Amino acid sequence: MKRRYIEIMDTTLRDGEQTSGVSFSASEKLALTQLLLTEVKVDRVEVASARVSAGELEAVQQITRWAATVGMLDKIEVLTFVDGQSSLDWMQASGAKVMNLLTKGSMNHLTHQLKKTPEQHFADIQQVICQAQQQDLQTNVYLEDWSNGMRNSPDYVLQFLDFLQTQPIRRILLPDTLGILTPVETAKFVGLLVSRYPTLHFDFHAHNDYDLSIANVMEAIRAGAHGIHLTVNGLGERAGNAPMASAIAVLRDFMPEVRMGVVEKSLYQVSKIVETFSGLRIPDNKPVVGDNVFTQTAGIHADGDKKNNLYFNALLPERFGRKRSYALGKMSGKANIENNLRELGIQLSEGDLQKVTKRVIELGDQKEVVTREDLPYVIADVLHNTAMASQVEVLNYVLTHSKDLKPSATLRVRIVDELFEESAQGDGQYDAFMNALKKIYGRKKMTLPELTDYAVRIPTGGRTDALCETIITWKYNNNEFKTRGLDSDQTVSAIKATQKMLNTLE
Repeated sequence: MKRRYIEIMDTTLRDGEQTSGVSFSASEKLALTQLLLTEVKVDRVEVASARVSAGELEAVQQITRWAATVGMLDKIEVLTFVDGQSSLDWMQASGAKVMNLLTKGSMNHLTHQLKKTPEQHFADIQQVICQAQQQDLQTNVYLEDWSNGMRNSPDYVLQFLDFLQTQPIRRILLPDTLGILTPVETAKFVGLLVSRYPTLHFDFHAHNDYDLSIANVMEAIRAGAHGIHLTVNGLGERAGNAPMASAIAVLRDFMPEVRMGVVEKSLYQVSKIVETFSGLRIPDNKPVVGDNVFTQTAGIHADGDKKNNLYFNALLPERFGRKRSYALGKMSGKANIENNLRELGIQLSEGDLQKVTKRVIELGDQKEVVTREDLPYVIADVLHNTAMASQVEVLNYVLTHSKDLKPSATLRVRIVDELFEESAQGDGQYDAFMNALKKIYGRKKMTLPELTDYAVRIPTGGRTDALCETIITWKYNNNEFKTRGLDSDQTVSAIKATQKMLNTLE
């Protein structure tokens, strides 16, 4: 079967920049254009709108200078307007050679915005196209509000296309400007135009207002569209445009009759760069590029993955330069733990694995975030401090820290069947805790061990909610021993290590 080639035009830097609050600098636009064309390998990039600002002109000039040196100038496109010579002059100054001319694709827009007849509008368009050709500029034509045009004024759209097929243009661009099309309508409208105008090249430009952009992209391609417009992370006005990563994955997996040049392994990389440049965080559950989409949470799923990949589908993370992970928390089973331990090169006995699994689930119940990097600390906390009868228990405590006042602690402790409560100050919260504890043990005429070393370890990654392991070395009767505490709060982890010391004495 001969596979039909589909052109991918990225409009992140033009339509995507119309996302509220998003503005790319000239250097960011250049870097993204280079990445999209050389690594992601889209066919074309729409980089700007003409006449927007001096900064926009500078950005396009930088892009076209680079593109000319690598033979890609014909892949750089700019949105222009039916405004006589103004947009054409801007194109000449920018160095771009391909313009996407914005015209009216519905009678509603033509009548109420331009207040012109179709014949007047066509004459203005013909003049711009003719002048562009004389200036060695290539023209594609946007039919703005085309989707409403096909719904409410199809005769006008067909009259417009009858005119356009007589003009020296390269592509017709069909935008669902307000994101109102259903998949059935998309297939019907695009199919009608492709069959009626077999010599014209049609691109489909979806918006996502009803969350139907990917379905509409599929139907447009199935109906014969020759190209689609996408944005990285689905950036765009209102609910955004059709997201590139999702569209590429869907077309590759469900439409084997078409082919594209996009490199899947580059999609995650460009997604993260656009996230950084735009300042808009990718939702964790966004298909293909979200942080959680290749994470198995339920233990039964992790177990199934071990047994003939029962919970795998065609969306393998390796396709996009990513890896599958197994979440750690209250839903974890032994299989989740084993998969993470395998990544760390750690093996545990069945009994120890059960203990660690139980501890991870307990931490998840407490809404602690447990990562793979936390696991060695959990193991140390569970296995290096075997369970013992709690003869001593720190029941309650209040720790305070105020500017220009010494930290203080109030605590209630149970020693066997007796309850004690004391308060004290110290040079820090933990020091205040220990001073209050010494008062309690002084009442029992008992001496606490000497603290000889205090070490804190936090996993790499810079997370503020990372589990913290505190290892305290104690000296008692000329013997040294260590206890460990684990918590997301450093002082609390030290208190847990201290409670283990108190029970060791008992």
